[in-house]
Amino acid sequence: MTEYRKPLKQVHLAAHFPGVNNTTVWSDPRSGSHIEFESFRRFAQTAERAKFDFLFLAEGLRLREQNGLIYDLDVVGRPDTFTVLAALAAVTERLGLAGTINSTFNEPYEVARQFATLDHLSDGRAAWNVVTSWDAFTGENFRRAGYLPQHLRYERARSFLNAAKTLFDSWRRPQPGAFSIHDAFFDIEGRFNVPRSPQGRPVIFQAGDSEEGREFAAAEADAIFSRHGTKDAGQAFYSDVKTRMAKYGRDRDQLKVLPAATFVLADTDAEAHELADVIRHQQVSGQTALRTLEQLWNRDLSGHDPDGPLPEIDPDLGEHTIARGRASVRMHRDPLKVANEWRALAEAKGYSIRELVINVTGRQNFIGSPRTIAETINEYVQADAADGFILVPHITPDGLNVFAEKVVPLLQEKGVFRTEYTGTTLRDHLGLLPLPTRTETEEAAA
Repeated sequence: MTEYRKPLKQVHLAAHFPGVNNTTVWSDPRSGSHIEFESFRRFAQTAERAKFDFLFLAEGLRLREQNGLIYDLDVVGRPDTFTVLAALAAVTERLGLAGTINSTFNEPYEVARQFATLDHLSDGRAAWNVVTSWDAFTGENFRRAGYLPQHLRYERARSFLNAAKTLFDSWRRPQPGAFSIHDAFFDIEGRFNVPRSPQGRPVIFQAGDSEEGREFAAAEADAIFSRHGTKDAGQAFYSDVKTRMAKYGRDRDQLKVLPAATFVLADTDAEAHELADVIRHQQVSGQTALRTLEQLWNRDLSGHDPDGPLPEIDPDLGEHTIARGRASVRMHRDPLKVANEWRALAEAKGYSIRELVINVTGRQNFIGSPRTIAETINEYVQADAADGFILVPHITPDGLNVFAEKVVPLLQEKGVFRTEYTGTTLRDHLGLLPLPTRTETEEAAA
């Protein structure tokens, strides 16, 4: 009797341009600009040469602050996502273009119009990472200031996405572009003025590990980001999210789970681990460690030695005031529990504040030789801990080069990663079912 072997899953790879991100090593002389277009172009074209699924941009709507001071990382600025992606559409041919756009402080008509336009300009390569905003600090930039409680943020996000889908689909109706949307959040009607795009609508991404976020992804998203750092945790998250899909009438293959992952490559595993330790100490300075701890403790800890022990005093459980504009919104749902866990870890390992932060804030890291990393990525995907990974290099824009040159060929040798693009749209790259696209009338209008 012939033994049944489960077909190998194909690995999905994407590249995250880190921008204002704690993974970046700013002190490295190889680091370039995070706002000049040349950096975006080089990064995107490297990802496309390696046949990645897509490039991902995160977006921040306000410079971040803590203790009344702007984060050091944010002084480089945060360029507009749509502008950058539209420019990249002109210098790439197959690479997907994914952008994070907020559903709390934007409006469905303008976002749908921008994404439909991007999908046309890129011939079907657009993706939307639907996020919510949870602080009044960001809200001060907009007419509707303040922030929403978590359940209302996701209710608005779901209503926002449904409204956008109505607009994307409006050209398939007897009166092209006509729409009428009336619910608890939106009271709009009129004519949508962009014909249906090559993908029908952008691929929908969601980032969130909360109960509300998992439900939103299971019901609405084509892909979900996650941040689980071990295979066991990844498998638990993967199973949980995909199991939820059945009640929404969706097949498990209609949602891709894509954790963010950093990587450190060297000729040998030992050399890679030595290099990884150096990089993590570059990423987490003493001041960065104290600022991170303050977010949990909700106290000014500037008087503490980052190379000394954790504070003996407990976190302040009152109003969250360490970051202006985030009243009543905390980074951790149970600060005292997390603080006690960190203390136990620090005591067991002999960690200082800085060493603790280095160890508790790292993402899923792939550290080792090219062969070790290729085998580990494939192991995670075949074990249903992920469908692939969004890679975050610590050097921008050229930190992706070594992965493209040394790891991708090994995955191709295993038969789990493409050697050429076989489709033209991002939905093709991700193996998602196609949506109804443009009618003959729409083609003529386009």
